[in-house]
Amino acid sequence: MKIYFAGPMFAKADLLYNDYLVKNIRALDDKIEVYLPQENGAINDKTAYADSKMIALADTERVLESDLLVAVLDGAVIDPGVASEIGVAYAKNIPMVGLYTDTRQQGADNQKKLDALSDTAENQFHYLNLYTVGLLKLNGTVATDEQTFLSLIEEHLKK
Repeated sequence: MKIYFAGPMFAKADLLYNDYLVKNIRALDDKIEVYLPQENGAINDKTAYADSKMIALADTERVLESDLLVAVLDGAVIDPGVASEIGVAYAKNIPMVGLYTDTRQQGADNQKKLDALSDTAENQFHYLNLYTVGLLKLNGTVATDEQTFLSLIEEHLKK
């Protein structure tokens, strides 16, 4: 199975988290081939040069070759590159699994947090772009923790 890993990749923390997740995905089965864009030095060695067309062609080709796209949705907003990759996967009907671990989603049954939604600028929850999330959900699902994320990937292996 070919998996495309879509995740933010410009902060050291992002790179380390991506690497951690991909190691766990690869450990699920020897038949898994994960494309992690940060490992593609031809376009992502930031000391070298790759123009926008080189990056778009390289990553889009890999999305289109994939049997599954997995995406990290965490951050202040969904990473723009991740959103684009989700759009390409949706357009080609490639199944997807998202990971959204933002802790601000906890307490959805807390009445004080719910009441705060009517108080301007007191939203206790985090917002994700609904268009991008909708594209992902139309071809897959979103997990809120790493174990569920890995289990959903395993389910795709069985198909």
